[in-house]
Amino acid sequence: MTRGYAQRHRQSELNQFGKSLTRRAKSSCELCGVVHKPLSVFEVPPQTTTPELERCVYICTTCHHQFDNPKHLDSSHWRCLHNSVWSEVPAVQVMAVLQLKQLQGKPWADELRDHLYLQPEVEDWLARIH
Repeated sequence: MTRGYAQRHRQSELNQFGKSLTRRAKSSCELCGVVHKPLSVFEVPPQTTTPELERCVYICTTCHHQFDNPKHLDSSHWRCLHNSVWSEVPAVQVMAVLQLKQLQGKPWADELRDHLYLQPEVEDWLARIH
């Protein structure tokens, strides 16, 4: 299987989670909470052999673009992490913490990270990423 085909196939599998993620996210970005904008499935690293719903988040194009392009990070956009870091969804928490790490040096982000309590399974997940 060629790499391009494999990526398209995986994305197709991820897109099948759209309805479930729409319900879970209540049609809003699971990170910033924006509504009435296009949302897409984002697979939280590290990838498993086959895509899993529990390892995906539903995010807007702004959040997606900033994850893909950390040099274009808009720190004011990410103040929303004050809410998403406390999500009941482990994948959302993992993504929020990853983004907080990108914002290291911003006083509000450092303070939020310092006061954060994560369940052991979320901490283990984060440890497997680095």
